[in-house]
Amino acid sequence: MTKAAHSCSLLWLLAWPALAWGVELRFAPEADYGPFVYADAQGQVRGLSVELLQALAPLGGFQIRTLPPRSLHEILSATQRGEVDLISSLRPTAERSRFLAFTEPYISVPAVLALPTGKTSQRELVALNGHAVGVGRGYAVEGFVRERYPGVRWVSFDDDRLALQAMVRGEVEAVVADLASLHFLNQRDASALRFEVHQHIGFEYSLSFAYPIGRPDIGELLRKALRELPQQTRRQITQHWVPEGRFAYQDPRQADLRLIASLSIAAGLLSLFFVMRHRARKAGS
Repeated sequence: MTKAAHSCSLLWLLAWPALAWGVELRFAPEADYGPFVYADAQGQVRGLSVELLQALAPLGGFQIRTLPPRSLHEILSATQRGEVDLISSLRPTAERSRFLAFTEPYISVPAVLALPTGKTSQRELVALNGHAVGVGRGYAVEGFVRERYPGVRWVSFDDDRLALQAMVRGEVEAVVADLASLHFLNQRDASALRFEVHQHIGFEYSLSFAYPIGRPDIGELLRKALRELPQQTRRQITQHWVPEGRFAYQDPRQADLRLIASLSIAAGLLSLFFVMRHRARKAGS
């Protein structure tokens, strides 16, 4: 074996573990953002984003080291300190884009207004000016609602579950959260978290994976994996956690408009019936 060949072989052997096992990414999961990412009763990290990430890892050639679950506020702070390589279930904002880069979104859900069961007099945020309303601390929707609805007294919570619990205790009048998370929490603890969904507030959670802005290599790995992931696999994962139709929101105003339209059509048909009947009688006389 020549000296050059020996050197190449040695370099290959030294690099083999990295080539075989891929890059290790420190993944920081949220503790309670189901159905996307959360820790179950046994402390296991689960959710749509977690299952998707597990499917992407072999395609992108990376390994995942899952860090202890924390609130999003704590995760973002840790990322700025250089302690995190990967965050899931995140929407780009101007503030986050100072230190994070994002993949394309892999799912989109609307943010809505949740009110205590039976409270129908204040179905829109504009009716809650001066009242306390809960929202996730550091969530993308927080900046949106604070700017769009400055008259509301916004109260930040580490996650949606804590906000809903505060609403049940009467500490806030309502909660703004994404629709899928609200239904997930309701299914998990329907007896304690009683609420109704009312207004679609005009904000969509288009969720992406995020990574430090100084690590474009991580972005390349993620994008490669997302491109190579079979559509059927992506669809199966999504359907497992967010079945079609389950989180469809029906704006009450649209329902009212449909009722008016139906009544108008019925009235028109009834009028046509009497006109035709009148003409038939005239023709027979």
